[in-house]
Amino acid sequence: MRLTRVFVASPLTPDADVNLPAAAANHVARVLRLRAGAAIVAFDGSGDDYRCEIVAVEGVSVRVRVGPRSPGLPESPLRITLVQAVSRGETMDWTLQKATELGVHTIVPVLSARSVVRLDDRQAESKLRHWRAILAGACEQCGRSIVPEIRQPQELSRYLASSAREGQRFALSPTGPASLAGLTSVGGRVELLIGPEGGLDDAELERAATAGFAPVRLGPRVLRTETAGIVALAVLQATWGDLV
Repeated sequence: MRLTRVFVASPLTPDADVNLPAAAANHVARVLRLRAGAAIVAFDGSGDDYRCEIVAVEGVSVRVRVGPRSPGLPESPLRITLVQAVSRGETMDWTLQKATELGVHTIVPVLSARSVVRLDDRQAESKLRHWRAILAGACEQCGRSIVPEIRQPQELSRYLASSAREGQRFALSPTGPASLAGLTSVGGRVELLIGPEGGLDDAELERAATAGFAPVRLGPRVLRTETAGIVALAVLQATWGDLV
């Protein structure tokens, strides 16, 4: 039987006793109703898993004893950075969850000219905490032991002007001259730019091209922002990554 997996933000050490984070403890104690003696798997984002035994359940507080360390699942050989325009509410959560399941390495949330969502500094910090929890939960579910990096939300223009190019860069565009699936090869590092609900405007596409993002398309249909990135990740992983 597959054991429940729990992310713990602090480093784990075999034979140490650790209190589970509040959300995970609540799930273990109240939803799964696990008790002392039950086994779970914990991971701290380092790439390893730890088989743990529950030693105490007190209300919604759960303490576990960390057991042996074992290597987690290997990460994709394709290091993908998803530059994703922020979409509304649960739509963005869904995108982050599925991108994690598909092995994305880094996520850069950006705000573009046609973005519906606008964030002040306080809202950006709140969103970032929420998104990190979404990524950790997705790793618990899909078996990854390394949580993708997610960066502070920023204006797309700032990212295009300041980010260093690493590997190949692609911007999804319905009118792109080349098909993503039709490319003959990609390197080990790929950046993928996905526009907002209304798409990138002409000026942004020009700035993206100047920054080295080649426009590519995904078939004849126009995809929603939450669909486009996930489909593109699946194409990349199936063709050059580890989705086989």
